[in-house]
Amino acid sequence: MFKYVKQLNYPVNIKKKDVKMAKYLLTQFGGANSELAAALRYFSQKFSMPDDYGKSLLNDIACEEIGHCEMIASMVHQLTKDASAKELEEAGLGSTYSEHGKGTYPSNADGVPFTVTYFSVTGDVLADISEDMAAEQKARAVYENLIDLATDEDVLRVLLFLRQREIVHFNRFKELYDYYKKKGYE
Repeated sequence: MFKYVKQLNYPVNIKKKDVKMAKYLLTQFGGANSELAAALRYFSQKFSMPDDYGKSLLNDIACEEIGHCEMIASMVHQLTKDASAKELEEAGLGSTYSEHGKGTYPSNADGVPFTVTYFSVTGDVLADISEDMAAEQKARAVYENLIDLATDEDVLRVLLFLRQREIVHFNRFKELYDYYKKKGYE
């Protein structure tokens, strides 16, 4: 069913340690508007889509979002791999380090663990797709905030790529929304 290509959607090759940026990036791994929330939202909602077109689109984007989780986790790992426990603590990651070491655990930047209460599955085609469009816009906004905080070109390149994918996903969901609206779903 799936073919795993041992390559990220976009190359992540960060050379400089930046523990504080790693902390900020965690929000896109396990926060409310994260790639993980998007992947699970779309995967769960696909089962309520009325045809293969909708099911396929939600499944495809869900799979891409998992790839984005892998990119964010790679960034966090590369930004912290040479950090000492003291540096992690000074950047506000002491409690995360105490429980998870340098493992990448799905949480937001404040260390709040991921929860499925971040998203909804209503079974209503238009309501779910509306939520998907809003989710992509919120993720885009978070990426823009992260771009404002980033100073390393290696980090910025990846964030710009991910931001652009949010725009593409929004547009695909808008097309799907319009398609179902035209078919008479209310």
